[in-house]
Amino acid sequence: MNTNELFHLLALSQVDGVGDIVAKKLISHCGSAENVFKSKLKALKAIDGVGEVLVKNLKDKFVFEKAEKELHYIQNEKCQVLYFQNEDYPERLKHCIDGPILLFASGNFDFNNRKMISIVGTRQITSYGTEFCKKFLEDLAIFNPIVVSGFAYGVDIVAHQSAMENDLQTIGVLAHGLNQIYPKTHKKYVAKMEQNGGFLTEFWSTSNPEKENFVKRNRIVAGMSEATIVIESADKGGSLITANMANDYNRDVFAVPGRTSDKYSQGCNDLIKTQRAHLMTSAADLVYCLNWALEVKETKSIQKQLFVTLDFEEQKIYDYLQKNGKQSLDMVALECDFPIFKISSILLTMELKGIVRPLPGKLFEAV
Repeated sequence: MNTNELFHLLALSQVDGVGDIVAKKLISHCGSAENVFKSKLKALKAIDGVGEVLVKNLKDKFVFEKAEKELHYIQNEKCQVLYFQNEDYPERLKHCIDGPILLFASGNFDFNNRKMISIVGTRQITSYGTEFCKKFLEDLAIFNPIVVSGFAYGVDIVAHQSAMENDLQTIGVLAHGLNQIYPKTHKKYVAKMEQNGGFLTEFWSTSNPEKENFVKRNRIVAGMSEATIVIESADKGGSLITANMANDYNRDVFAVPGRTSDKYSQGCNDLIKTQRAHLMTSAADLVYCLNWALEVKETKSIQKQLFVTLDFEEQKIYDYLQKNGKQSLDMVALECDFPIFKISSILLTMELKGIVRPLPGKLFEAV
């Protein structure tokens, strides 16, 4: 994107009454942000949703002064700028009507990876939530997804850390400009995250982590991913807002169930109860619901298999399949003496580990 167009995009985003939806409409009609400011009043008023007040606001020269200052910051700091009409902009976010027209980024990104998930939850994460999140991403690592979260306390930072521990690209969506980090205690994670992933924000360098910014940034977390997973949540909170946004964007939502007496499982249980989220008990549930194919590099697959560990039930099933070859789900359940509902879950977990593969006709074989 050339400097002139970026300058006018910045200015347009500062016009009173112009949000992302209106900005996209104006740009689509006029051809560019610069042309929006050059268009005649009559032509602008002909655009649906553009009235006298908005047209008057487009003539406010103060927006150019603010744009000039932010452009200076962007150029000095060499910030990456992602425009919603360009290829480097997150693909799924392009299809969200209220997605930002501009994103500012730092780090190394590869948005060509279609497997992108968002993990959200309470800032008061429990040991139950921590253990689930770590195991979930460890098991999911073979699929090499991008892990998106909000870089906040609790579930967010555990998700980012777990992603990094498994060599997964991870992205923190910030509720403020790139010139600061909130919370400050998380500065120690910045350098490592930027090596494989990094940070995205729609907010300028003049923006502080205000309360309303966190709600606004949640739509980016929800919109840019294939699915949103709520690890733990009380009956109210930002993660439930994110889940609702993901549903509005027609994304899959998953929630980890917990005991009815646990404060930070109430939100998840309610999402499941009201059918606003799939029940999530393991990474296998996500793989099954999203129909992810086991497409990994051969070397990485072999490496995973070398260090795979099986519990008693998995070992019993694996030994049976190794000895008897292709077998139906019913036959495995019968011969291994497990109920059907349980055998299905175990086989999914084993498939995720890369030690069994499903075949047509509900058959399974050991790898």
